[in-house]
Amino acid sequence: MIVTKGIPWIPLASQGALTATDPSVIVSTTFVPVFNLIIWNGWIMDPKLIEDLKTRRKEVAAGGGEGKNNERRAKGLMTARDRIDTLLDPGSFQEVGMHARHRCRDFDMDKKEIPADGVITGLGTIDGRGVGIASQDFTVAGGSLGRRHADKIAETMQQCMKLGIPFVGVNDSGGARIQEGAESLSGYGDVFHLNVQASGVVPQIAVITGPCAGGAAYSPALCDFVIMTRSGSFMFICGPDVIKAACYQDVTKDDIGSPDVHMAVSGNAHFVVNSDAEAMELVRRLLSFLPQNNMVDPPHDLSRPVPTEIDTEMEKIMPANNNAGYDVKQIIARLADGGDFLEVQDRFAANLVVGFARIGGVVSGIVANNPAVKAGTLDIDASDKGARFILFCNSFNIPVVTLVDTPGFLPGIQQERGGIIRHGAKMLYAYSATTTPKITVILRKSYGGAYIAMASKHLGADAVYAWPTAEIAVMGADQAVNVIYRNEIKSAENPKERQAELGKMYRDRFSSPFQAASLGYVHDVIDPSETRTLVAKALRQYLTKRVNVAPKKNGNMPV
Repeated sequence: MIVTKGIPWIPLASQGALTATDPSVIVSTTFVPVFNLIIWNGWIMDPKLIEDLKTRRKEVAAGGGEGKNNERRAKGLMTARDRIDTLLDPGSFQEVGMHARHRCRDFDMDKKEIPADGVITGLGTIDGRGVGIASQDFTVAGGSLGRRHADKIAETMQQCMKLGIPFVGVNDSGGARIQEGAESLSGYGDVFHLNVQASGVVPQIAVITGPCAGGAAYSPALCDFVIMTRSGSFMFICGPDVIKAACYQDVTKDDIGSPDVHMAVSGNAHFVVNSDAEAMELVRRLLSFLPQNNMVDPPHDLSRPVPTEIDTEMEKIMPANNNAGYDVKQIIARLADGGDFLEVQDRFAANLVVGFARIGGVVSGIVANNPAVKAGTLDIDASDKGARFILFCNSFNIPVVTLVDTPGFLPGIQQERGGIIRHGAKMLYAYSATTTPKITVILRKSYGGAYIAMASKHLGADAVYAWPTAEIAVMGADQAVNVIYRNEIKSAENPKERQAELGKMYRDRFSSPFQAASLGYVHDVIDPSETRTLVAKALRQYLTKRVNVAPKKNGNMPV
């Protein structure tokens, strides 16, 4: 090995310094650590260098100082490094950019130290699988994003794409670093650009653990999943002061940006948890269903035998009255291995249930109408929710299992003027564009355009099953006969009785699943007790599915 010119070495026999000025000096590459010093062919590295390194590391690791860190912990909050330690496998984190420094010289910033420039970045593992992480540190300059701060996040995202591993961004920032002006804005632009480049390549998860305001909110919005904590997190573009100045409205942060608002109203959040620790545990659970990248399969457990049991409890869930509601999650729980179902956006557009489960060991995305809410109709929010989830599953090779029980798209002036045509078309687009295995089970009602939109054979479903309770028609029997036989019903001696007779005739002829099965639109009419077994078998069979699509840059989904 060639000794680098100018490095000081101390002879073992004396305390005098000796500088290796001749770069041609050859020394042994064998070294032995003694008393935390490095002995190299008879010379010792200056211990001051090691002490200086340790001091620098300690100062950076302290972030805004032990006082601020302890204050956070006393409030039940984690520091940026605590979050990383909780999320990753012990000892797996490899920090990158610990000694980063900002370059701003204006507003006396040249005199201000910002450890790690306010964000901790690097690589590690979760359950032995690689992951990249960027965790903003609110104790350091409010976690504000400057040019070097953004560079660290961008470099981590680039590494994730290069390595084919998920990216996790922990957001706890006051926003752009005002002192850096356009440099800060350019940093946000680079991060957003990489969010889009990584979309559909590696999974991206944003965890909001504190403030996330202004432009900062767009990076989470571009991620696949957003997790918010109730312990102090909020997210908005314009804060209360801006809204008051521009719109003369008095609002609070909770009114516009709380986790509950984004979970139940705006749909910007996919999960809400009570604490930082719960958020990190949820990230681990979510990633357990996802592949590392778009070129590999999800973590199926194909060593698990295909279920063969007959589940007689399944048929007891469906009410005898075809207009009665029930919770479709009861059916999902009986389909999923061990009843383990990770629901996504459970409080937003609850008339459509989406989430992840394993069925016979195969990771699957579940999409299901829920008759317990709005009778299971598809509305604007449900269409948006479903389409985005379906396209995510397609991006990462996750089969989609669809459970159908819907009387159609939700009628009403608000829906029509709000663009239900455009939003509902997203479901048609998403299912049609999806090339992963698509298994559909029609449980009960499947009417009109919603029949087509809910993964019908016409949109490329690979296997379509129907329970004997399935009703596949343009509309419900009562509504249909009122259109077809309006005059006959009016002139009948007993209109209600005649309407009921005609309704039964229509239902028997057109609403029966056997009529759709005779046309080949339903592959089989099944006993509800067989559902889990047949779906599991179909998933295994279609895992080798291959589809060639016409070459194009991208489709143009209605948005």
